Amino acid sequence: MSGGVGFVVQKDNLRESKIEDVSIDAGGLASGEVLLKVEKFALTANNITYAVFGEAMRYWHFFPAEEGWGRVPVWGFGDVIASKADGVPLGTRVYGYFPMSTHLTVTPDKITERGFVDAAPHRAPLPPVYNQYSVVSADPNHRAEHEDAIMLFRPLFTTSFLIDDFLDDNGFFGATKVILSSASSKTSLGLAFLLHENRKGKCTVTGLTSPSNTGFVNDLGCYDEVVTYDAIQDMDASEPVVFVDMAGNGKVLSTLHHHYKDNMKYSCLVGGTHWENRGGAGRESLPGPEPTLFFAPDYVVKRNKDWTPAGFQQRVDQAWDQFLTPAQKWIHVEYARGAQQVEKAYRHVLDGDAKPDEGHILSLWD
Repeated sequence: MSGGVGFVVQKDNLRESKIEDVSIDAGGLASGEVLLKVEKFALTANNITYAVFGEAMRYWHFFPAEEGWGRVPVWGFGDVIASKADGVPLGTRVYGYFPMSTHLTVTPDKITERGFVDAAPHRAPLPPVYNQYSVVSADPNHRAEHEDAIMLFRPLFTTSFLIDDFLDDNGFFGATKVILSSASSKTSLGLAFLLHENRKGKCTVTGLTSPSNTGFVNDLGCYDEVVTYDAIQDMDASEPVVFVDMAGNGKVLSTLHHHYKDNMKYSCLVGGTHWENRGGAGRESLPGPEPTLFFAPDYVVKRNKDWTPAGFQQRVDQAWDQFLTPAQKWIHVEYARGAQQVEKAYRHVLDGDAKPDEGHILSLWD
């Protein structure tokens, strides 16, 4: 037996966190199990969204913790350090969904040279997209120097790709403008990039952001217009719009709906970067269409049926290749190792203190 550590937070108070010791018994794996060393992972506002919606959308269920506590899911890379699963040898490096921990035990199923699915019983009812682990050596396009960008952007970019496709597939609901809140967030960056590159003539793109982030957002070149939150009422209310809400700020949502009224053609709820400001007017009291949650895993299921899983992945890969080079120029990576530094970085992101050009790559290994 050897020791590992895990980072957990209180489900009903995300500012309360602790580091717990975890006993790791590599020799005690059950038949079919694999022990992964979680080498590194990214921490972004998206992970705070996972925690905010942890109960409602079952994010806490992926990596169970003691009563009242939760493990915030993150995207990262891990290495197989013990295996009792045929087809998953020692040393295999995978990319996927992890807890903020040093280790994770999985039960690989549907094993191919490209990866596997964790078939642990508690994960079976959860969205399949989060249970897949990709084998790095099977990806001919994988480059070690791209791993930071993959962790920081790839899961969010897939959501961006899905929303872009969803809006286009629905003819932008008759709107000529797409408004994105939290314009400096990584999901908004990906969506703005795709809309700007591929949907010109169909819509313009407006980014809502705080005054401190306007310079960064303007310099991206993805937005036709950048507006601060306090200037929403100066926007042209006669233009039909779609609102994609990455912030989850109830006041902003209400202001936009009351400003555009029936010219709000669709209101799409995605994230919770402004997680402490989710209150505000009830959805049923807002003019215009009722805000509707966009749950990316459900849309993945739809497109897998439409395009086949291979066809879907090919389209995402093509869009990702288009996005990767500019994305790497936009972000300065901050690295931190060890429990204390991980806890510090978590609080930094939770409190909204991270700069828009920051990307946090963390490890609980000293």
